[in-house]
Amino acid sequence: MSDYRAGFVCLVGRPNTGKSTLINALVGRKVAITSSKPQTTRHAIRGIVHRPDAQIVLVDTPGLHKPRTLLGQRLNDLVRTTWSEVDAVVLCIPANEPIGPGDRRIAADIAGLKRATKFAVVTKTDTVTPPKLAEQLMAVQRLGETAGVEFADIVPLSAVAGDQVELFADLLVRQLPESPPLYPDGEVTDEPTDAMVAELIREAALEGVRDELPHSLAVTVEEMTPRDDSETSLVDVHATVYVERNSQKAIVLGAGGSRMKEVGSTARAAIEELLGRRVYLDLHVKVAKEWQRDPRQLRRLGF
Repeated sequence: MSDYRAGFVCLVGRPNTGKSTLINALVGRKVAITSSKPQTTRHAIRGIVHRPDAQIVLVDTPGLHKPRTLLGQRLNDLVRTTWSEVDAVVLCIPANEPIGPGDRRIAADIAGLKRATKFAVVTKTDTVTPPKLAEQLMAVQRLGETAGVEFADIVPLSAVAGDQVELFADLLVRQLPESPPLYPDGEVTDEPTDAMVAELIREAALEGVRDELPHSLAVTVEEMTPRDDSETSLVDVHATVYVERNSQKAIVLGAGGSRMKEVGSTARAAIEELLGRRVYLDLHVKVAKEWQRDPRQLRRLGF
């Protein structure tokens, strides 16, 4: 296995630049939740790509942003800690949005990383015309030159359409160190099952709510147990969705609990796919006032 390579690759970028979608496309299955809302990712989630010649451990990080709460600051700190420990850093910039101050700030930050190889990926290429894509690629090249980042490659791709995803994986492998596999064959993430279940519930709850609400949503799994010892038994999942105000609770529940029923139905289907078993999902909504700013509550909710 002297030619085998393995290493850690961190995806960074502003919120909602397609990092989680790209990781899921590379792994070949869903390991990170996705949403049209920014700040969906709140943990450093590892997705593991197994190849005959290599193992790529992809780390999906929260989008770097200007923090307004203690939670926001902790998410930014998590990103910076993560990228200081990896073999390669990938800056994700969408093809359909102009480069802004956030992109320039992140590029300047990663320029100072000595160990990691740097890549830029222009995501969501399926949303723009070829001339617009060419303009964005030139803009990303200028961004690197201005920030002092020497990109090993600038790769345009669409994770949704699957365009150039395999090519990007090949380019990553070339930059990884020679190493035996870091994870057992077949393992696609090191995220605990209950944490993945909580994330699937939060993903379902994020869709269809007002723009200001996603930052206030947190989910904990209180209990997850099969009803008997058989491999096909029903799994009981008891979980709590936390919001910060009573008005938000009303939004999440919907008229007569209608929204919560939709969330439960969507989440249950996703959890059953994850576990490969039928699930009984019991959801409750509670108010944890200003939890994003409260260190004690942040610890209780896993941050």
